[in-house]
Amino acid sequence: MSDMRQGSRRGALPPFAVILGTNEIASAVAVHLFWAGYGVVLSHDPVPPVIRRRMAFHDALYDDAAALAGVVAARAGSSMEIRERLTTGAGVMVTDLGLLDLIVIGAIDILVDARMHKYQVTPDLRRLGQFTVGVGPGFSSGFNCDVAVETRPGLAGRVITDGTTAPPDGVPSSLGGQLAARFARAEAAGRWHTAIEIGTRVYKDFIVGYLAGTPVRAPFDGFVRGVARDGTEVPKGMKLLEVDPRGRSASWTGIDTRAGAIAKGVTRALARHKAERATSAPQMHLVR
Repeated sequence: MSDMRQGSRRGALPPFAVILGTNEIASAVAVHLFWAGYGVVLSHDPVPPVIRRRMAFHDALYDDAAALAGVVAARAGSSMEIRERLTTGAGVMVTDLGLLDLIVIGAIDILVDARMHKYQVTPDLRRLGQFTVGVGPGFSSGFNCDVAVETRPGLAGRVITDGTTAPPDGVPSSLGGQLAARFARAEAAGRWHTAIEIGTRVYKDFIVGYLAGTPVRAPFDGFVRGVARDGTEVPKGMKLLEVDPRGRSASWTGIDTRAGAIAKGVTRALARHKAERATSAPQMHLVR
């Protein structure tokens, strides 16, 4: 019987996981932790905008349908609502509440920062959760998290128990032979508007949306793999659109290989942490 069904030291609440971020990596981690018996809440962060929304739980924030690998996510607007729904074990929750609002729900068993703030100062997560994991650039085990997990292509999912994750190199992984060219970025800050849906076939120079009134065009022929949600306010330089050039092999749903490897890295780190705690726990001896 899972920990979720058995309950926990807090009575009705299951083991509690908080994930910072609602992107495809944060969502893959949420799925794996849910499968492991955790009550999972994803906390939305507006930067960077989420574009691979069919691979993520992000759209649940707007009460749209959001399911990934058979796990359904729904929006939660208050800490009281989250606490009540945690007791049912029904799916994953997505919220715009911040970490300070989530701490009051109960002790956080695992806190994962998957916001992918590659070029920003990362906070010290330790002591905010019983076990903390930093995902991607900027994290160092024992400095600002308990364990870090790599996200760089070729290293994705590697668990770092002593040391720092690789710094960002600005080079995206290859997809159908395309690197950075498959993305359209915001040339200036502004509000983004689009009517295009993920999965739509587009052609080079097709207008996919408008940023502050300026048209944004598809970089080449392909299928829309990701696009920022209509009405999003975006900073300069942020990704607005991703085009998959692989024709019939194109994909835009489900957990992709990289996100899955990272999620498995987080669960391996958690399993190792549990094993170490079990080993170091004082042994009880019967007195005859």
